[in-house]
Amino acid sequence: MKSVFLLRHAKSDWDADYERDHERPLSARGRAAAALMGRYLAVMQQEPDRIASSSAVRARDTVARAISAGAWSADVEVTPALYEASLEQVLEVIQAQDASAGSLLLAGHEPTWSAMAGVLIGGASFKFPTAALARIDFDVDGWDRVGFGRGYLVWFVTPKLLARTGFTGD
Repeated sequence: MKSVFLLRHAKSDWDADYERDHERPLSARGRAAAALMGRYLAVMQQEPDRIASSSAVRARDTVARAISAGAWSADVEVTPALYEASLEQVLEVIQAQDASAGSLLLAGHEPTWSAMAGVLIGGASFKFPTAALARIDFDVDGWDRVGFGRGYLVWFVTPKLLARTGFTGD
């Protein structure tokens, strides 16, 4: 069994001082949401074994804050392949993972994450708001066996949903 967590970067700060989209930072709301999602996975005892993040500042910061808040121990691979990635490029990142890992968290962007979640489970329509997190499982032994249409959605959660339930993870 292999599990893929798709985490969209948290809310970014459009008013911040940055030169390129790749450098856009998180907003205060985004920083809080990233930490909330980190605590959520920790409370659910679903810390990822491996993490691959887009090289964009907002994605890397989302992952860093989630790791800190959730006290995760997984190493992070920062890869430009997840910034403005095609579905095939994301699948290549997944399939290249070491077989010893049981779970992988990918931090990236829209519209790729909505489309990727849909094609991994064989066709569905998703809307990934900022800091949304989905878990998709695959009944396979190796990452090279993960493919489009082979997964099933276990859960999908957003910071807004957690806030409505009163979850803080504290």
